[in-house]
Amino acid sequence: MSDRPEVCVGGIAVSDGCLLMVRRGHGPAAGEWSVPGGRVEAGETLAEAVVRELSEETGLDAVCGPFVGWVERLDGVEHHVVLDFLVVVEPGAAPAAGDDAVEAAWVPLHEVPELRLVDGLAEFLAEHGFIDTLA
Repeated sequence: MSDRPEVCVGGIAVSDGCLLMVRRGHGPAAGEWSVPGGRVEAGETLAEAVVRELSEETGLDAVCGPFVGWVERLDGVEHHVVLDFLVVVEPGAAPAAGDDAVEAAWVPLHEVPELRLVDGLAEFLAEHGFIDTLA
């Protein structure tokens, strides 16, 4: 395990009843769906990191909005603290997978719990009122 946690961010974009999501291509979460996000780089603000990560993974430009909440991930090898923010993207913008995402899509909110999600995402989204029930 690394000697200290890594700070990460996630961007939660909701438009027309859909959530912007990416399917991970690498690492322990390969094949699982998540909101766009990743590590904060040295000298980068949290808002800058959210906008950069969302752009790298979906090809979309975004504006970082308010803080939603945080989660902590420990997998025996890595320790991540993820800070999630609401983001606004241009309505109707079509995502294109990039960086470590193999797929990017607007997923109807009612279908999100049916996907193979990264651990804890369904609970986080339900706790914060983005989805009504868990699958």
